[in-house]
Amino acid sequence: MLAMSFSKVFSAQAILLNAQIVTIEADLSRGLHAFSIVGLPDKAIEESRDRVSAAIKNSGFDSPRSKNSKIVISLAPAHLKKEGPALDVGIALAYLLASESIDFAPQGKIFLGELALDGTLRPINGILPLVIAAKKKGFCEIFLPAENAREAALIDGVGIFGARTLSQIIEHINVKRTGQEAACEKIEEQPKTELVRSSQKKGGLDFSDIRGQETAKRGLLIAAAGGHNIALFGPAGTGKTMLARAFSGILPPLSFDEILETTAIHSVAGMIEEDLVTEAPFRAPHHTASYVSMVGGGAIPKPGEVTLAHRGVLFLDEFLEFEKRVIESLRQPLEDRVVSISRARGSARFPAGFILIAAMNPCPCGNFGSENKCTCAPRDLIRYQQKISGPIMDRIDMWIEVPNIDYEKLSAKKVLSDQSAHIRKMVEETRQKQVTRFSTQKTNSEMSVSDIDAHITLTPSLKNILNSSAKHFNLSARGYHRVLKLARTIADLENSENIEQPHLLEALQYRQKRVAL
Repeated sequence: MLAMSFSKVFSAQAILLNAQIVTIEADLSRGLHAFSIVGLPDKAIEESRDRVSAAIKNSGFDSPRSKNSKIVISLAPAHLKKEGPALDVGIALAYLLASESIDFAPQGKIFLGELALDGTLRPINGILPLVIAAKKKGFCEIFLPAENAREAALIDGVGIFGARTLSQIIEHINVKRTGQEAACEKIEEQPKTELVRSSQKKGGLDFSDIRGQETAKRGLLIAAAGGHNIALFGPAGTGKTMLARAFSGILPPLSFDEILETTAIHSVAGMIEEDLVTEAPFRAPHHTASYVSMVGGGAIPKPGEVTLAHRGVLFLDEFLEFEKRVIESLRQPLEDRVVSISRARGSARFPAGFILIAAMNPCPCGNFGSENKCTCAPRDLIRYQQKISGPIMDRIDMWIEVPNIDYEKLSAKKVLSDQSAHIRKMVEETRQKQVTRFSTQKTNSEMSVSDIDAHITLTPSLKNILNSSAKHFNLSARGYHRVLKLARTIADLENSENIEQPHLLEALQYRQKRVAL
């Protein structure tokens, strides 16, 4: 007859972009066989009864189904909805410890992973937030699938043990052995992940591959240097998409904290397959993307494209072909660099600090304003241009026209072989000036009104130029401040301590282009 037994082990689960430590309690008592899981489990966790039973049997132990015992697995805190298969390993070990099949000290240990029927561990999403939460709570050892070990080992100060099977974990922690010198297969601790930065950007185009369009290249340089939003408009086939894709090659490398932040976001979203996010993300959703896929959401809020582009670029090609609701959803992230989502089952606040690159044709046929004849009816042209509202236009700092290119330039040979590397060096130097100015990883585009008062000083003549131009172009207060931020970035690129007249006039010129649509 089975004596009453109890055990407690620890696991964790991702909640949005954070994590919660989950205490797994197992209670075994005499009676007819029953296996119940309490603590608001979802369908995936309820099905873990079958996965865990088969994995235990195929790991060399008696299956819970083979014994007349009442098994209760409690997942605490009880009020928190438990989701996903990450608790499988913890549930299996809690049962084995309660049934006295194994013996180990669970204190200070976290167990994560999905179990296959043969006892193999399968990787899970959101491992980085789980490890961060475990370290904050004082856990010193984390056992997880081997495929997740490299990502988890980004966090220093906690032991990471990557296992391929449930048997490996049991052999490592079990102190209950048959014989004095039982075979013990210890899992080697995962060494800390060292980030190797390549001098060459992965994928993308080099600016030297794009003939002409020097004005657009200058605009993209400024946008990268100060983190400004930019719109490229012009006839079809003039190189707007190529320019945007080459943009990722001039962005500075991410800092270690930014790598942790972006990797955690992509990990929760299940976007990490083989490598970590060590470069600025570049997201380019199709123009048929839905509102939810853009800002995130669902019954339980999940990150959308604006969050996946955090610390990187959100490229919206054929900008005016997106649904108007999708375009308008960018208002909050473009202004506040966060997106707040509220649903009946919960609310979430996701980071959304990205550089927007919007590429658009001037009309549905793409020929308005070019040598080719535009075939659009006036009402179609008005309807097309009205899809972008004034508030969205006001949040875009730079409007750059990308005109048709002379055929002679297209046939010319490349002058520079690695133009992007040269531009990237200029961007890095300019970003470093901003780090020194603000004493933090902050760009000019993120300046608050108090920052503008503290770091931007205009001479009386420049104030007169700015005020008269603002009145002429009917700039909003937001537009007025964005011109100042843009001028500050241009001055930084020119190694100027103060904003001079050419810097201010160039910033106003880019703002002026917004009316060209």
